Amino acid sequence: MPASSKRPSVVFATSNRGKLEEARAILKPFGIEVEQFDGKGIEIQADTNLEVAEHASRGASAAAGRAVLVEDAGLYVDTLSGFPGPYSAYVFKTVGVDGLLRLLAGSSSRRARFVSSLAFCEPGAEPTTFEGTVSGTIATRPRGSMGFGFDPVFVPRAGSRTFGELTVEEKCGVSHRAASMKRFAKWYLAKFPR
Repeated sequence: MPASSKRPSVVFATSNRGKLEEARAILKPFGIEVEQFDGKGIEIQADTNLEVAEHASRGASAAAGRAVLVEDAGLYVDTLSGFPGPYSAYVFKTVGVDGLLRLLAGSSSRRARFVSSLAFCEPGAEPTTFEGTVSGTIATRPRGSMGFGFDPVFVPRAGSRTFGELTVEEKCGVSHRAASMKRFAKWYLAKFPR
């Protein structure tokens, strides 16, 4: 194949190795290669993950000097009025899984959802966005050592194991990130046909 007809790889702006590994696993079947750019841009405080991803993608594309893909994900717990939502990374770093479980102690509802918001942005342009959601519940205790963040306590609706008990391949079959990345992949393949 001539070099000029090769589809460009996707530059994924993240310092999270788990997200990078999952992005590569999800996009590989589409024939999309993923390279890392270790600089997501400034993360603003916002009411939605989508706003955070859009803003960060503008800064990351300017810093990289090329188009980048940025993801911001959040865990939304119904009984906590959607908290921690777009503050999930901060909440995980400050109170962790145990802190979340303490907040839910005695709660009769443990319904939650994970949301993945993607923004693909070229320098100086407005981002194109994609979202994916998976519903589930919060386990009463952490289970499993796979994944990252709140994965050990999130049980997707379609199963009985937490994300922390699933292999990367299993998680990528049912996750919020898989849903948003697959939407992105279909769009990307149409934008950059071979």
